[in-house]
Amino acid sequence: MSSFTMNRAIQHFIDRLTEGRDHDALQQSMADVANALNLSLFAYLRLPPKSGGSPKLISTYPPSWTAHYLRRKYQAFDPVVHRAIHHTRPFRWGLGFGPQVRSESEREVFEEASRFGIRYGFTIPIHDNRGEIAIVTFATDGRRVGFERSISKGADVLEVIAWYFHAHARPIFSPNRIVDGVSLSPREFECLEWSSRGKSIGDIGIILGISRRTAAFHLDNVRAKLGVRTICQAVARLAEANSRK
Repeated sequence: MSSFTMNRAIQHFIDRLTEGRDHDALQQSMADVANALNLSLFAYLRLPPKSGGSPKLISTYPPSWTAHYLRRKYQAFDPVVHRAIHHTRPFRWGLGFGPQVRSESEREVFEEASRFGIRYGFTIPIHDNRGEIAIVTFATDGRRVGFERSISKGADVLEVIAWYFHAHARPIFSPNRIVDGVSLSPREFECLEWSSRGKSIGDIGIILGISRRTAAFHLDNVRAKLGVRTICQAVARLAEANSRK
């Protein structure tokens, strides 16, 4: 694949994320990037913040497999999930290499996934500064040599894309955008959150794929809705609201 083709795929990915804010738009954006690298499948698994919660999933894995996986709660003993929880660097996996299979139940996960066409994968663990853990995987049912070639060409790009995707997917699974009884729009809440992490208006625009002027517009709306004069005061209100949760 040429660098031009990959650049086009990345631009298309960014356009889809910025133009569409729903599950389907997010799913298709990642599917297009995966296909550009001859990786037929992808999965974004967001682990629950508390024990006993349900994981959230956006993927192009076969629906029969994902339903089976979630129903059987395979994330509790999936060796890929286990490694992603305890390590922060991306890694490759599949039958014959990757995370060490420590038990029969772990081997069963790999073998069942293979029967559904998920033979090899490249996983990017995401440990963000909110304490959340998400796992982004690009997978294939092809031969190992082709998989290795695709990952060798695109590993660095896929890691950046995974983090960018996480920043846009998180609001879908975090519908509570209430600050001191005031409801913020998804974009207003995102801008306020990034501001609370010390990001400038310019940084926020780059992260969210919007212009600096648009980011400033959303933050102005936040100030107006919360009845404060500065973004620092809005950030303080957000911190107080989070401390009460």
